[in-house]
Amino acid sequence: MRVHYPRTPHLPWSPGAASDDVHADGLSGLAGREVVVTEKLDGENTTVYSDGVHARSLDSAHHPSRAWVKALHGRIARFLPPGRRICGENLYARHSIEYRDLESWFYAFSVWDGDHCLDWDSTVRLTRRLGIPVPPVLWRGTFDERALRALRLDTARREGYVVRTTAGFHREAFAHRIAKWVRPRHVRTTGHWMLAPVVENGLGPAAALWEVRSGADPDVPALIAATGMSAGDPAGPGAGSPEAARRSATATGAPAGPVIPAAAEPVEAAVADVSARLDLLGRTGDARLAGVLATLFHGTRRAWLASALVAPLGMPLARRVADLAELSTRLHRPFPDEERRTGLVRLTAAADLGVLHAVAAAPLTGRADDEAAEAREQVGWSELHADEAGLLGEAPLEPLRLGLRQALGGCDPDVADRCWAETRESYALGRITTAEGGLAVSGRWRSGRFPRLVVMVGPSGSGKSTFARGLPGAGAVVALDDLRQARGSRSDQRANPAILREGLHRLDALLAGGGTVVWDATALNRHQRSLVRTVARGRDALTTQAVMLVPGDVLARRNVGRAHPVPPEVLSAQLHRFSPPYPGEAHRTWYIGPEGNVLDVAGALDGDEE
Repeated sequence: MRVHYPRTPHLPWSPGAASDDVHADGLSGLAGREVVVTEKLDGENTTVYSDGVHARSLDSAHHPSRAWVKALHGRIARFLPPGRRICGENLYARHSIEYRDLESWFYAFSVWDGDHCLDWDSTVRLTRRLGIPVPPVLWRGTFDERALRALRLDTARREGYVVRTTAGFHREAFAHRIAKWVRPRHVRTTGHWMLAPVVENGLGPAAALWEVRSGADPDVPALIAATGMSAGDPAGPGAGSPEAARRSATATGAPAGPVIPAAAEPVEAAVADVSARLDLLGRTGDARLAGVLATLFHGTRRAWLASALVAPLGMPLARRVADLAELSTRLHRPFPDEERRTGLVRLTAAADLGVLHAVAAAPLTGRADDEAAEAREQVGWSELHADEAGLLGEAPLEPLRLGLRQALGGCDPDVADRCWAETRESYALGRITTAEGGLAVSGRWRSGRFPRLVVMVGPSGSGKSTFARGLPGAGAVVALDDLRQARGSRSDQRANPAILREGLHRLDALLAGGGTVVWDATALNRHQRSLVRTVARGRDALTTQAVMLVPGDVLARRNVGRAHPVPPEVLSAQLHRFSPPYPGEAHRTWYIGPEGNVLDVAGALDGDEE
């Protein structure tokens, strides 16, 4: 069934409203409700179904500007269930505003299930999975007419804005839950755009990322550009083999960047291979993009890659790409079969195992050497075990998590996350199979009477101490620099073993007293963190690892201005040794960006499945 998209009413202060336009009949349908304000894009209203596409007119005929959206529909149609439709803006052809930096030629502004418009957050999640962006968000909050009237737009570049409730609504309430503001004299062309030659709007670098999300064949050079890498960078794409990149990094003191072979063919073949594998798995959106990028940057140092990708991709996707790129190489090596299921279940905390196995297999494409043959056999054997254990789906532990969350609804987040971590581990060990079993094994922690430990992880200058000082509820901080200062010098590393012993002893005593304790040290590698976790386990503490992911150039600039800078060669050595923890190494992991904000969380019961 085809559905005509309703006409959006103008807000009372919209200067672009004409006499024959629809006007909002008061603002009572918005007042007191949370709303989101998005940019109004200058394109053609278009609706996408599982079995077709049409413009505002249900019988819209062919036009060259509609061909690209029809191709997009061909890629995503099978993922749209019957009854669902996506309404959005086709921006392929220039109308009255010239766009030069679009993320896509189609933006979604609502998703409908029959006569019900989905809530905004569900809309964003669903369209992102399909590889369709939403218009830029200009404001969000409880409806405030003064705040909306105060919005200032560059009307040479923006048509206006749309305000809608974040909650979903029925079609009958459309005119009361959504309204628009349009610039004065919006149409500034002399003729109708459909009667003129089609002029494409411009796409920006991020369009290559959205193309991959939506199922298109990856464009390797465009992806490299979109992620901010440069083939001319000695530590970037084109640097040569992994061994050459490591030798170059050691000689220059710079951390090794992405490793892409000098010959483009192996990379192109591997990316094409993983793309095909992900399509067979039915992966779309960020899952597909993560697999493609992890293959593209296969062999790159994980800590470098994660911090470098935060700006173009955001923290959640950046760290997943980096984790996939490095974890995939583990599947090339033998693993004891009697421990394989447990190991694979633990891996689900860090990666989508279907994507992980695809990424592990892709770089072996076309290789005929014995090492590649052995690696292919190991990947295939691991995949078989994962399939038999039911772990190749996108979120194999989701039923377990949702059941536990429902049972623990409303409890303290620390308690919930502790129970979830213990449940995951018991499931990995084969001790339980259901959420009810998880409730049973985690019962001892539901009182919340256990200490909390936050372990800061990151190189010097990444903001660990600043974050630790601002952490709500932190009762004490064990800082190894302070212990060195007490002995005479923060920079004196000669007594490090004694300093570490003293710090661990203080940590043990503080955890014995309960409350929240912060361990403030670099904790750059697994061995350093294991010493702290051993103390935490002895006191039955909930352990959270706070991982600082800050690009090396930012660290270098900060180091110059610090009150206690470390020598440049020390910072370089730290960057080389830095191996961030994977999700699952602690009960919970926070990922913190350059501004000192938690941008991603792994291990939270109330979060999305990792």
